[in-house]
Amino acid sequence: MTRLTRADLDALPAYVPGRNVADLARELGIAEAIKLASNEVPYGPLPGVVEAVTEAAQQMHRYPDMGVLALRDALATRLGVAAERVVTGCGSVALAEILVKATCLPGDEVLYAWRSFEAYPIIAAGAGATSVRVPNAPDHGHDLAAMAAAITDRTRLVFVCNPNNPTGTALRKAELDRFLAAVPSDVLVVLDEAYRELVTDPAVPDGLDTYGDRANIVVLRTMSKAWGLAGMRMGYLIAQPEVAAAVRKVLTPFSSSLVAQAAALAALRQEAEVVRRCALITAERQRVTEALRKLSVDVPDSQANFVWLPIGDRTAAFAGACEARGVIVRGFHPDGVRVTIGTPEENDAFLAAAEAALAS
Repeated sequence: MTRLTRADLDALPAYVPGRNVADLARELGIAEAIKLASNEVPYGPLPGVVEAVTEAAQQMHRYPDMGVLALRDALATRLGVAAERVVTGCGSVALAEILVKATCLPGDEVLYAWRSFEAYPIIAAGAGATSVRVPNAPDHGHDLAAMAAAITDRTRLVFVCNPNNPTGTALRKAELDRFLAAVPSDVLVVLDEAYRELVTDPAVPDGLDTYGDRANIVVLRTMSKAWGLAGMRMGYLIAQPEVAAAVRKVLTPFSSSLVAQAAALAALRQEAEVVRRCALITAERQRVTEALRKLSVDVPDSQANFVWLPIGDRTAAFAGACEARGVIVRGFHPDGVRVTIGTPEENDAFLAAAEAALAS
């Protein structure tokens, strides 16, 4: 039989979403399971978002504004940049995919740390590009010196996930300065800052404020995390006008839905509430980190809304033990487990499950 799809995709891992809480609850015979696997915020939609979505839905038989002009202008005003530099898309992962499409031809190289965001190898392969994975440093963060040394004349794009998913580690300004100085000017560097709003370390730079004026820098962000719009799928990037224009040429038409645009505009009016919620999460992040360290887990400092347990070969058993107690975490076998910071009650349930799992 003639093959109808690319043979190389057989070796490509599928993106793994967090497990469905209803399925686990049904399996365990409990009223409700806890999901701490997908880095969602636990506090529900921001005020006014549901109302904005409901109103926008009355026009769902119409196409959305393809240029996303109102949202683009609102983001540009908030960020202090020209609107022509802002591009929105169906979540930041979709924009990462479009950036590879805009920069790479088959055989070109996409370079990133590993372990980092699990979508990077998938979107690189989807464009026919070659992935170059650079192992993380012993502290579970990016080894920027090794990444700089791995750049070749075939490298077209470098992803720098800061803070890094799934390890939560963050790069500081001095080390980023050295790395970016070593990157050739014809290589695009994407600073993937999906968790920027959760950063509390003042030494971790805001990529837009610090490097946004450089021609080969793209800052990638999302409204899925701190802004509570994971189900709406809205991300954005900020680049120099020439790069932004090229990205728009290959962007899927109408990929920012009408209701997602309305939700994002409403969410942007709630920045004070976002700051309040992020403070709650970062306080719990510290509490959970300290509790895990008391259980002899070498948890690195996190600047995101999750913590990383580098437990190696115990990953699958630990994740399974947590699920048996009704808590879904995200295992990355054979490296470790990522646990989203939830409400205090959810975090307590996880810590109890973790203590039992580590003792067994």
